[in-house]
Amino acid sequence: MKKVLVSVASLLAAFLGNVPESTPVALANEMHKKTSYAGLWQGELSVGNGMKLPLVFHFKETQNKYTGVMDSPMQGKTGTAFDSVTVDGSGKITATLAAAHASFVGTLDSGKKTITGTWMQSGASLPLTMAASAGYKGPNRPQEPKPPFSYKCEDVKVANGDVSLAGTLTIPEGTGPFPAVVLIHGSGSHDRDETIFSHKPFLVLADYLTRRGIAVLRYDKRGAGKSTGDAKAATSKDFASDAQKALEFLKTRPEIDGNKIGMIGHSEGGVVAPMVAAQCDDLHFIVMMAGSVLPGDQILLSQVQALEAGQGEKQQEIDHSLAIAKETYAIVKSESSDAEAISKIKAMRKRLGAPEHKSAAKNAAGDARLEADLKIIVSPWYRFFISYDPRIVLEKVHCPVLAINGDRDTQVNAQTNLSEIKTALEKGGNKDVTEVVLPGLNHLFQTCKTGLPAEYASIDETIAPKALQTIGDWIDSKVK
Repeated sequence: MKKVLVSVASLLAAFLGNVPESTPVALANEMHKKTSYAGLWQGELSVGNGMKLPLVFHFKETQNKYTGVMDSPMQGKTGTAFDSVTVDGSGKITATLAAAHASFVGTLDSGKKTITGTWMQSGASLPLTMAASAGYKGPNRPQEPKPPFSYKCEDVKVANGDVSLAGTLTIPEGTGPFPAVVLIHGSGSHDRDETIFSHKPFLVLADYLTRRGIAVLRYDKRGAGKSTGDAKAATSKDFASDAQKALEFLKTRPEIDGNKIGMIGHSEGGVVAPMVAAQCDDLHFIVMMAGSVLPGDQILLSQVQALEAGQGEKQQEIDHSLAIAKETYAIVKSESSDAEAISKIKAMRKRLGAPEHKSAAKNAAGDARLEADLKIIVSPWYRFFISYDPRIVLEKVHCPVLAINGDRDTQVNAQTNLSEIKTALEKGGNKDVTEVVLPGLNHLFQTCKTGLPAEYASIDETIAPKALQTIGDWIDSKVK
């Protein structure tokens, strides 16, 4: 079983990165005479921790030359053009995505109507079999709102220096001015709807609140969707700066009551919202949805424990993973040089007998994946996350705070974090603190069985109604 090195949500959200959806498609070489890859193909890529990522390939043949596009439905990406699609003399197809540093190489089995091959990305190689399809049928998402809406939807842009944040402002019916909220994403490369596994939680939340008379601003995270900026160089501080500019933007709008603006942050957004609140005396309230309050390294260690236990690992193996993780974080926090940090982590993993050193046979794909993981571990965002202690900032937050968690959240433990949130806020003199533990809900606030990330995609529900009502009722009590 692959051991957890980094945040599951972070890895999945950034799996394909921000691939341009309109890159030119190069013409392919002449196809093998006995094969034809033209048509629609779909398969599932195993990305770790029991999770699978559906992919759909559309190959088109014109005069013995191929073009193609790819859909990643769970990530909300459609029509991503392959830069080249070639078929060599042996009949093997190669499709490349240069911007994502990815490619697929496979061989057609005409009888089985499958393409058996390998997905390669950033040094990692994963098996992938694509089957002929009459048309991709997406998962059921009954809560996703569909137009026409009973409120105004406006595309907006928020400037933060040389970064342009593209978003949507939803405004209730009526004359206003209305109370309003800014939605702040979790970790990873998210669009304005915080799309994950075809769920659009921020779209559902925005629709619900706007129908209750609360305006909502949601935007593509910097470097994602239609927003500009370098996401790879950004940390939570940069995302806090973006959120603050979104707050300032709302204050310029005549439809918005500038004295009744708040923020709702999910996961990492629950860390970012207090950063803004500590600097803004006029922020009316914040909602922390599964917001972590312990230092990042402690959060990740808790995730290792919960995820591996949920997957049935023996405690001896879990303790081994925890020991490796603890030393990894200690090295990253003490070593400023990326190259030196990676070198020391590799030496430590060899000393402690990490999985790659237990295998009798050298696994090139596993080594490549480890290299990719190590690059993430020394990234600016990761370095900041594992060292930052949110409790220090929470002591400076004096506006009303609602902190909610699902009791089956395996990424941010509800009891531990809610207790620490209340303690930090009250230590700073904040007396308006509400904590709510929602039974049966996971990190995405879905009604679930185990709370493990592997369930996220298979659950039809995007956000449990009781979570939506808890947030809506509490905001109403503060603004109306």
